Amino acid sequence: MSGDLKWNKIAGAGLATVFTILIVNEVASRVYHQEAPEKMGYFIEVAEEESGEAAALPTDWGTVLPTADLAAGEAAFARCATCHTITQGGANGTGPNLWGVVGGPVTHAAGFNYSEAMRAHAAAVGTWTYDELDAFINAPQRHVNGTNMTFGGLRDQTQRANLIAWMRQQGSSGYAIPAPDPARQAGAAEGEAAPSEDGLPGGADVEGVQGAEPVEDPGARGGQAADTPNMELSNPGGPGNPAG
Repeated sequence: MSGDLKWNKIAGAGLATVFTILIVNEVASRVYHQEAPEKMGYFIEVAEEESGEAAALPTDWGTVLPTADLAAGEAAFARCATCHTITQGGANGTGPNLWGVVGGPVTHAAGFNYSEAMRAHAAAVGTWTYDELDAFINAPQRHVNGTNMTFGGLRDQTQRANLIAWMRQQGSSGYAIPAPDPARQAGAAEGEAAPSEDGLPGGADVEGVQGAEPVEDPGARGGQAADTPNMELSNPGGPGNPAG
């Protein structure tokens, strides 16, 4: 009889423990109940960039290029060197060789398989002007939507100017530096004529600007054609595939 009572006590204690756990869980679920969020993830608040006249102005190439830090520009190119060469006659890699790219056609590198997006961009703009290069290096995917270039972009304007100035020395020194443009400088008067694509006010001819460097003769590049390669990085088809 005493043995049965012992097992009854054990069973009763077990049931009491189970009921206690159930009650605690129910109370906890009511006390700490949380509604599921409408959208998964976390919202990260990012401060918006302050807007202002100076930030909206395009780079005044006639002012920044003559005073650019070429050593800093060469150092900045180290980020590009993983995919590009920039020596005269250098081979295409993941991206095309960039010798003479500044002021050259957007697509021309023989044997390089450009993306459809870059070929379409070449048809639209034709040439890597200073403004085109600046906008592309700043945010490749945003400037040429669909490009295979995976580089995230160089956001600092001074670094981009130094880089472009150094790249100009690599086979593009004949591409003229425009005269300083007051319309691109801080404090430019509102309503002033917008600068042309080449950075000159009112669409002025580069060769007609006082102090502008003459455009290099294609033959002055050691026998190289005037065509220069595109800044696009990624080449899924690999070097050697003809451009589409």
